[in-house]
Amino acid sequence: MTRVKICGITTGEDAEGAVEAGADALGFVFVPGTPRYIRPDRAAAIITALPPLVVAVGVFVDQPLEEVLAIVSTCRLGAVQLHGEEPAAYSRHLPVRVIKAFRVREAESLDGLAGYPAQAFLLDSFVEGQPGGTGVAFPWTLAREAKRHGRIILSGGLRPETVAEAVRTARPYGVDVSSGVERRPGQKDLEKVREFIVAVRDADLS
Repeated sequence: MTRVKICGITTGEDAEGAVEAGADALGFVFVPGTPRYIRPDRAAAIITALPPLVVAVGVFVDQPLEEVLAIVSTCRLGAVQLHGEEPAAYSRHLPVRVIKAFRVREAESLDGLAGYPAQAFLLDSFVEGQPGGTGVAFPWTLAREAKRHGRIILSGGLRPETVAEAVRTARPYGVDVSSGVERRPGQKDLEKVREFIVAVRDADLS
């Protein structure tokens, strides 16, 4: 079964709605100055109310290791998603599971996956100057090729109307969506969230 992560959660209402729709994981963006940034204390309050089998994932971009470790502890994160140029040594110091994001534009973009210490790799589209959350797709066949390096989480340009084809093409470990199920940055459209997850489950059966 393809795991579903709803990223960019900023409110308890959106978290509850995503969980009720069947999300396996929720993403919280701890990158100041970005549209979906959430303060650690606010995230901690939301995460405390989550059911025990829903994973809270913290998203970071080239932030000091000490800062990330403090947020992992404060928010009781189950995993960390690294969206910057964090080296392998950085990942090895994290006490929770690691998802390493790579921005893809061609097959050579996958070279960095080999040997990187992570439990999964998130593939997002390369857009100059943006570490993620672009809403732009890349060729999903590249995600299929990347599976030789480990578990692949597909992101970039996924929406309720496109995710089924993406799942059937790449058969990833998981899919990650943010802008594709929003009314505006940081506010989810829970009907789109439900449609997205239904589309993924239908694709799993096809």
